[in-house]
Amino acid sequence: MTPAASAPSASKQTLPLRSVTVRFAGDSGDGMQLAGTQFTSTSAVFGNDISTLPDFPAEIRAPAGTLAGVSGFQINFSSTEIFTPGDTLDALIAMNPAALKTNLPDLAEGGILIVNTDEFILQNFAKARYASDPLAGETVQRYQLYRIPITTHTIEALKGLDLSAKEAERCKNFYALGLVYWLYDRPLDTTLRWIDAKFSRKPELAEANRRAMTAGYHFGETAEIFPRQYRVERAALTPGKYRNITGNQALALGLISAGRLSGKPIVYASYPITPASDILHQLASQKHFDVRTLQAEDEIAAVTMALGASFAGSIGVTASSGPGIALKQEAVGLAVMTELPLVIIDVQRAGPSTGMPTKTEQTDLFQVLCGRNGECPAAVIAARSPSDCFNAAIEAVSVALRYMTPVFLLSDGFIANSSEPWPIPPIDSLPPIRVRHAEPSADFAPYRRDERGVRPWAIPGTPGLEHRVGGLSKADVTGHISYDPKNHQLMINLRAQKIRNIAAELPPAAVEGPVQGDLLMVSWGGTYGAIRTACEQARARGQRVSHLHLRWLNPLPRDLGEVLRAFGRVCVAELNMGQLRTLVRSEYLVDAAGLNKVEGRPFNVRDVAARIDELLR
Repeated sequence: MTPAASAPSASKQTLPLRSVTVRFAGDSGDGMQLAGTQFTSTSAVFGNDISTLPDFPAEIRAPAGTLAGVSGFQINFSSTEIFTPGDTLDALIAMNPAALKTNLPDLAEGGILIVNTDEFILQNFAKARYASDPLAGETVQRYQLYRIPITTHTIEALKGLDLSAKEAERCKNFYALGLVYWLYDRPLDTTLRWIDAKFSRKPELAEANRRAMTAGYHFGETAEIFPRQYRVERAALTPGKYRNITGNQALALGLISAGRLSGKPIVYASYPITPASDILHQLASQKHFDVRTLQAEDEIAAVTMALGASFAGSIGVTASSGPGIALKQEAVGLAVMTELPLVIIDVQRAGPSTGMPTKTEQTDLFQVLCGRNGECPAAVIAARSPSDCFNAAIEAVSVALRYMTPVFLLSDGFIANSSEPWPIPPIDSLPPIRVRHAEPSADFAPYRRDERGVRPWAIPGTPGLEHRVGGLSKADVTGHISYDPKNHQLMINLRAQKIRNIAAELPPAAVEGPVQGDLLMVSWGGTYGAIRTACEQARARGQRVSHLHLRWLNPLPRDLGEVLRAFGRVCVAELNMGQLRTLVRSEYLVDAAGLNKVEGRPFNVRDVAARIDELLR
């Protein structure tokens, strides 16, 4: 019989918990991402609210057993609404000494520590820079330590199968997964179905992973070392159909939806780069939705392909991370000069240069706002969570088409790879994106603007709509090449005003909490969850703290200055050294403080709470 969440072990106590944060950690070849993903899917199907934090090694093939090669997957699953993957860990599964050393500081005192003792050998201690066995010293005395020979147990469970020793050992992640499923009273059914589908053509491997997972589950059930199980009940989520979704998956679905809502093909051109590559992977199989994907030879080719598609009447989209965005900027300037719609997705990562490719930051804000030559304004929107990427993608495409302008859509490594439940919206709830093309006329002029300052979108090759585009300065109305100083100033002003006009369609700044008080915490992008949670906790303690999250960063909300001045203090929280804070201080003359870090990791709620207390003192 498959163990079920509704049938906890009768022989051991089951302790109810509101939420739990678990992290699987091991070598990059130990399958920790897969174990974490499967635990996430099971918890989502069970009905918990979830938030995850995958953590990949920055090196592609770091030596096995070293600190640089540690891979981790953290999941916070809860019976109440949550917005972060959790601060401290309630349980850590460490598959080797390096995983222990890297992750132990995040485990709460008294937390559950499960270690694979087969890997705690002398040569691995040296790789992890331990002078002696860490399990024999004071390091682990503050935790509930469970020493389990996971590799040995896995190999024993697979005896009789036609597998090599290496193939059998690879199944140890499923043994660990089964053990954690038992510990937190999770069903195996979802993962068993996944195994059958994944290895349908390799029945021997399917049987091996099934055996390993059930062996781990039954070890937890029968071993004397575990005094209890834990149970997190279903969350009271809004009724509807949900799926677990990552930020990159949501971006892809949002782009597909924008194409269908506008009746236009999506032409997505990109060059592979971490952590944006998965958007291309997601879109490449969607030809039946009129999505065309191109893997270009470099970043410059990718953006110019996308811009060419927009010139021809499609929705041109390109994506990269910070280093690739730098290479694309000249072509983005061409899009500004020609006033063509273009969506540029920037999945930010830790820099500068190659930096830490698999770690997250918000350090590209100045780059997308000001990183081009000349006065070259572009619209900028930032998604706040994995599921929000869906709406942000639709909104970015809509604004690009309505205002004939490049739009930067900011995500980051945390949002791109983490996941959460996403309520799938009814199709008829998505507003259509109306596209207006120029109609042939005797007096057609490519730069004659409407009341919003937007020029017409004329499809090349249409009789009567012949016009010239290019990077040289354009004459007002006619679009002819012009070196006239007054005309150049005029066109600079018109393009800047067009971006400002977008603000008229944006909602006013929405403050969570009282609209005036002692402190306003301002966030943007992926910092939303930690800031919101910390501010809610602060108000529960009686502190007069509110939260403002900015979605559009260019233009900013029309009433932002008024909102900021209603508070005694303002603090801008961002994973950089103060880029939005600098903008807020210069634009609104508000003495904003900052909460900043560039460690390659998102904020913890405790980081924010400590800064709130400091500012209010």
